[in-house]
Amino acid sequence: MKIGGLDIGTTGCKLTLFDETGRQLCRAYRDYPVKRSLGGHEIDAAALTDAALEVIREVAAAHPDIDGIGVTSFGESFVLTDGQGRPLHPAMLYTDPRGAKECRKLSDALGEEKICRITGLRPHEMYSISKLAWIRENHPEIYRAAAHAFLIEDLVVFTLTGNAQIDYSLASRTMAFDVNKLEWSGEIFDAAGVDASLMSAAVPSGTSAGHIRGDLARQLGISRDCRIVSVSHDQISAAVGAGAFEAGVAVDGAGTVECLTPIYDRMPDPAVMADGYFSIVPYVVPGKYAAYAFSYTGGALLQWCVEKLAAAEKAKASAEGISVNEYLERAYKSKTPSGLLVLPHFAGAATPYMDTGSKGAIVGLDMETDLPALYRGCMEGVAYEMRLNYEALKKTGAVFERINATGGGARSAVWMQMKADILGLPVTALAVSDAGTVGSAMMTGVAAGAFADLKSAAAVMIREEKTYVPDPAMTESYDAVYQRYKGLYAAVRPLV
Repeated sequence: MKIGGLDIGTTGCKLTLFDETGRQLCRAYRDYPVKRSLGGHEIDAAALTDAALEVIREVAAAHPDIDGIGVTSFGESFVLTDGQGRPLHPAMLYTDPRGAKECRKLSDALGEEKICRITGLRPHEMYSISKLAWIRENHPEIYRAAAHAFLIEDLVVFTLTGNAQIDYSLASRTMAFDVNKLEWSGEIFDAAGVDASLMSAAVPSGTSAGHIRGDLARQLGISRDCRIVSVSHDQISAAVGAGAFEAGVAVDGAGTVECLTPIYDRMPDPAVMADGYFSIVPYVVPGKYAAYAFSYTGGALLQWCVEKLAAAEKAKASAEGISVNEYLERAYKSKTPSGLLVLPHFAGAATPYMDTGSKGAIVGLDMETDLPALYRGCMEGVAYEMRLNYEALKKTGAVFERINATGGGARSAVWMQMKADILGLPVTALAVSDAGTVGSAMMTGVAAGAFADLKSAAAVMIREEKTYVPDPAMTESYDAVYQRYKGLYAAVRPLV
């Protein structure tokens, strides 16, 4: 049996194909541009769906007999479409600043505490419902023409099957989904002035949407029997692909966005979670919940450092046949922390602040600071921000015994050891760093009958690569810097 995980990210999508023994058969990737300005952050939804179709076509050229493809995507971002699923405007990303006024109006109408109790989310303009209200207010002609309001997962699923359905975990990223009743909240839609009938049907994570459309199957060269599955929000899929099924194991998703995902055996107290803007997300295991502690700039901060400052180092790295990231890691010769304080809020602050107006900062520069030290400081800043979130999560009842690391950052032994040292926890890098596609394939395999359940899927799909154990001496050194880091946001924020 051949099962694929289609992971739709902010800047690109990838489809990875596995067999029922967990062996990776092939992989295809396409990227697409993101447009960011002071006025908005947008992505061309049509280009995104075209890219998804292209990776399916590429994989199907070698393996036309695919039994199932699961779709997972980034959250919050949405697009209004016509009845055929054609986008009526550029999709608004979660970092888009529009919708702040509408979010305040919704909070005034219902109260923050009530919204949090219903949705498991402290109100914030990043969530879809506020931006939907913004479009209704500012572009009524688009709103009136809309037949669907899709997030990215259900947009792709609808494109492939004609079935409009969204899984619970992604639906919860709208701030209009009742995590207690597992259904859309009519009260929130009414208060926001948005028609709930625009939304896709909410279904449990890992629910089949049916087979791929016949005409599309012919165009893509794929079996008409291929089953399409609504998997989950990408962070939930990554948690599944990292083998986190119960409390004690948290997941560090080291991608463009840095995300720490703990699992709860029961629903945590919404009021306590709200203090750190931590979400309550229905998990794939019934009765369990997940939360997200994240920074908008994880790998994105390192990419900024490389793209803006490392032109000469790129050439040197290429000559040595290594990545520029590895080159900069090697070039840092000291065995001590950089001493720099890098506030990684280059795209605003996520948890526990949720402050879109916050800016990045680099403190502690002197005449001896070179690029490897600055790059190292950026790595440390991301890890310090995760420790800040880790300590806040412990107050909510989250239990941490170890962390499983996924994403592109998990390939860096330097960064993995650093995180273990800063967090004081063992960090295990998984053999397949793209845990989102693994988790998507696992859930698809269960839906298609390849696996009896997720634990059976995990036994063949998840392999541990290496566990990094905290070095007590380094933990002590980093802790001294971290104590200063804890005051950095409060010191910088009034100045920007």
